[in-house]
Amino acid sequence: MSRSSRHSPHRVVVLLLEPLVGYDATIPSAVLGSAKDAQDRPLYDVAMASLDGGPVTTTTGYAVLPHGDASLLARADTVIVPGTRIPGPRLEGVVPGDLAAALARIRTGTRVVSICTGAYVLAAAGLLDGRRATTHWQHTEMFRELYPQVDLDEDVLFTDDGDVLTSAGLSAGVDLCLHLVRRDHGAAVANDVARYCVVPPWRDGGQAQFIERPIPVVDDASTSAVRAWASGHVADDLSVPALARRARMSERTFARRFREETGLTPAAWVTQQRVRQAQHLLETTDLTVDDIATRAGFGTGASLRKHCAATLGVSPQAYRRTFRGAVESRSA
Repeated sequence: MSRSSRHSPHRVVVLLLEPLVGYDATIPSAVLGSAKDAQDRPLYDVAMASLDGGPVTTTTGYAVLPHGDASLLARADTVIVPGTRIPGPRLEGVVPGDLAAALARIRTGTRVVSICTGAYVLAAAGLLDGRRATTHWQHTEMFRELYPQVDLDEDVLFTDDGDVLTSAGLSAGVDLCLHLVRRDHGAAVANDVARYCVVPPWRDGGQAQFIERPIPVVDDASTSAVRAWASGHVADDLSVPALARRARMSERTFARRFREETGLTPAAWVTQQRVRQAQHLLETTDLTVDDIATRAGFGTGASLRKHCAATLGVSPQAYRRTFRGAVESRSA
């Protein structure tokens, strides 16, 4: 059998629950549906399902006609639950019988993902118990009241706990779907998808930067120019004193403004940029771990290994084996 005939896209089923957040529901098809291999074949087969196969009304008045009913869940490799105002999970912390029956169709080992308030459904089903998760920042207080057993982090754009992933509100679903592509097929494919969708392949910071809160009006310049420079110079001295000097701010003002604009401390943001550069080099070069550590600004291979384990959950060598293998498979 030829390699071409063995091609089988990853099967994704988006479970639509009304009242549905229509914007959330379109994200998986737009992002995952744009991912192609080197032969221009789709890497994901994205289908939409409702509980009974009928149209699903959105919160803004229009309806979405799915591909089928909940039986589609039984064939899914990944199930995605977009934002919804379904009363049981959203208001009472319970799963209605028809939804429970639908979720029971999901095979063991299937990856489960939520976008925005879809996290309420996963939490009500017990899928987030003891796990780190997120949802739209505006709904975190109610979420905590209903689901205290979930480790909720409202500051991030998405969480990845292996077989269960969650995103913050609305467009953070784009960030999460790009992360799925990156995790499944590497940064090069994710970057291609981001270019096609005309979105950044990775947004800096977290959800905290979008939370409405009073920010003093000051005359200090933004840190954006310094961040743009730093992202291209990750091997340089990116300490707060060095960055503050470049921004012509005091260290205290710089650190405060940086957190307001990105939702992250300067140190956390710098680590994020350096890990991202290390990922790129691991995927695209044959450099040694020590050389990559130097080019990514970590200094030593030991430091790179520590940060890869903390951020990616694997060693640099394991990451390279996974994604270099994916690249070689796609180009074969």
